[in-house]
Amino acid sequence: MDNKSTAKQIVFSIVKAIIIGVTLGLAAKLVDNPNINPIFDNLGGRLGIWVFVATLLSVFSYSPKLAAVNIFAFFGSMLTVYYLYTTFVLHFFPEREIVFWGLCAVVSPVCAYVMWYARGSGLFSNLISALPITVLLSEGFELRNAYLPVHHHFYLIPWLMGIYLIMIVVLLLSIPKNKIQILSILPIALILSFIMIYFNVFGRIFGGMNGVL
Repeated sequence: MDNKSTAKQIVFSIVKAIIIGVTLGLAAKLVDNPNINPIFDNLGGRLGIWVFVATLLSVFSYSPKLAAVNIFAFFGSMLTVYYLYTTFVLHFFPEREIVFWGLCAVVSPVCAYVMWYARGSGLFSNLISALPITVLLSEGFELRNAYLPVHHHFYLIPWLMGIYLIMIVVLLLSIPKNKIQILSILPIALILSFIMIYFNVFGRIFGGMNGVL
């Protein structure tokens, strides 16, 4: 993968990604019930939290190739645990969702490979750094119109938006090595998110699948 990383470090990095995937996949399934915790239920079924975790795993991998492997291991293990539980414990087989999110997992290594370069310098790195923040800004904004039971809506939306804001701040503080880059990354993310919201990019790509892991 990278001459600077040893075989032991590589194996440990992949195993860590798998453990995180298994843990979060099981957690997402166990809280997939608004009666347990409606905040976690709504958060776990949306794209933002997974983009957030995958971004951190990618940028802190030893190399772009290892980032790709780590993210495939993460999403593969997470989705496997999630849908095995759904199929064999809950006796429900959501074929459409499995195919859709499975395709997302297949594409994710390419995204992770590119995302690794976000911690560099220059316009390209700033643009790459802005992409996950763009996703969080766009989805966070669209939470205003999220379908929730009426008695949950008024207190859940502010909580969910607050969590999205925290994730954005964490990415802004952790991705760029030079904090001055934030002044370039944030405007790019704001412009891209405005475009995504205006053209309803999430609605066109996901077609109602976002929010249904």
